[in-house]
Amino acid sequence: MAKRDTKSETARRPRQAKKTPPASGPANAKTETPYHHGALREALLDAAERVLERDGLAGLTLRAVAREAGVSHAAPTHHFGDLTGLVSELAAIGFRQFNAAMTAACEAITSPLERALARPKAYVAYAQAHPGMYGLMFRTERLDYSRPSLHEAAESSFAGLANAIGAMRQEPISGDKLTIEQGAAIARAWSMVHGFTMLLLDGRLEDILQRLPAGTTAEQLLEAILRSTVAGKLPR
Repeated sequence: MAKRDTKSETARRPRQAKKTPPASGPANAKTETPYHHGALREALLDAAERVLERDGLAGLTLRAVAREAGVSHAAPTHHFGDLTGLVSELAAIGFRQFNAAMTAACEAITSPLERALARPKAYVAYAQAHPGMYGLMFRTERLDYSRPSLHEAAESSFAGLANAIGAMRQEPISGDKLTIEQGAAIARAWSMVHGFTMLLLDGRLEDILQRLPAGTTAEQLLEAILRSTVAGKLPR
């Protein structure tokens, strides 16, 4: 039998393509999401709101927000400076949402009584829908009110409350200068609605609701409180 020419056979075989080496880095590393500079700021705030509502204020950190947005850990610091800056801008968004919800609730309502009821109802409804954001908005020690966006949004919220009380008292109320009677009326209304909201969010109204006729809701309880409070104070 003739001896096989192994060199010739090797030359005739097609060469196999070289395999590309795997990319360096851990296999489970999250790919960063590319954003335009302006869009990244908004994306970080959207991510912060999701983290806040899901994990609470204790879980809202710069790293958690960056991870939620899929960007580098340095991105939140670059845009907001520190955690106080981030939560302050987030609270400003909350106040704007809050104000818009109450304004929308009062639109197209002509009855003075129903208009007076609509604003506090919207107040409580917003808190129920966004408990994390609502809680942040009133955590004064965590916020920097010197930031223009937060200061403006919070002042707008107070002006809305003052105007609503002024309508009930049939007098204009300036947000800068209040009489003691005006201040008392504003504080009384705010205390009532904010107190009800906190009791509701904390589940502390369940004992009362269980003692009421079957099927009575927290919304019905709120309306009963509001009607008994404002019905005799509206212009006839």
